[in-house]
Amino acid sequence: MDGDRISISIDDLVNINYNVVKSHLTSFIKRIVSNANAEGVVVGLSGGVDSSTSFMLAVDALGPSRVMGLIMPDSTITPEEDVEDAKSLASIAGVEFHVIDIAPIVDVYKSTIPIYASEEGEDRIPVGNLRARIRMSLLYYYANRYNLLVLGTGDRSEILIGYYTKYGDGAVDLLPLAVLYKTQVRKLAKQLGVPDKIAFKPSSPRLWRGHEAEKELGITYETIDVILHAVFDRGLAPSQVPEVTGISRDIVDRVMEMHRRSEHKRRMPPSPELKVIQDLMLNR
Repeated sequence: MDGDRISISIDDLVNINYNVVKSHLTSFIKRIVSNANAEGVVVGLSGGVDSSTSFMLAVDALGPSRVMGLIMPDSTITPEEDVEDAKSLASIAGVEFHVIDIAPIVDVYKSTIPIYASEEGEDRIPVGNLRARIRMSLLYYYANRYNLLVLGTGDRSEILIGYYTKYGDGAVDLLPLAVLYKTQVRKLAKQLGVPDKIAFKPSSPRLWRGHEAEKELGITYETIDVILHAVFDRGLAPSQVPEVTGISRDIVDRVMEMHRRSEHKRRMPPSPELKVIQDLMLNR
């Protein structure tokens, strides 16, 4: 670094005090659950790093008796390894869990949708998102049944680029990982005792066969996180990011375009201006 010139790398994100992070996030979970007068939380366990880290935070915060795990594979596309990883983690933590194969539910939807054609074609993304929304429905069934909150598993990287399903895995009651980038979550996972095979497993929503996040995005999370950190934490304009990170402008623009196009996911649905209606009622 020369003079006033700054340089930003992945080390600036991941080399933080994870003891402080853990304390901050577990306190958050305790507070939200207490304020809601809930019995605990229910978590969708996928066998991936985000869900496993969220799950272990909840166990630390509330104790195993107040955490429930739902493992919801689609047996036609979900690797058995993911299911076994999720079951193993729940067993190690001493948490009650249930395995629900959503494949029959997906099949019922397919058989009753008049326009459904083939998941190998234009129906792949709609059906993939349908899987996420089915899982959300099951989580809220258990939450309602047992007075639990749905613990979200999305991280800050996914939220900022919109890499989640609206009203699917984005429909939750609390999001403890919303303040951590994906690369930071992997470090925290290690701190919490999540096995390496889960902590460093390629991220995937498993919405269709062979689905992996970085392959779909075409950019690694290490790169995405450095760009997001430079813009949203360091206050740099996107045009300044290439100089301080060494990341090409076209990649920076792609990440910022993902952020721009997914803005609707981070906001309440738009509605007409209320004042017009209030004036009609108050000035009759």
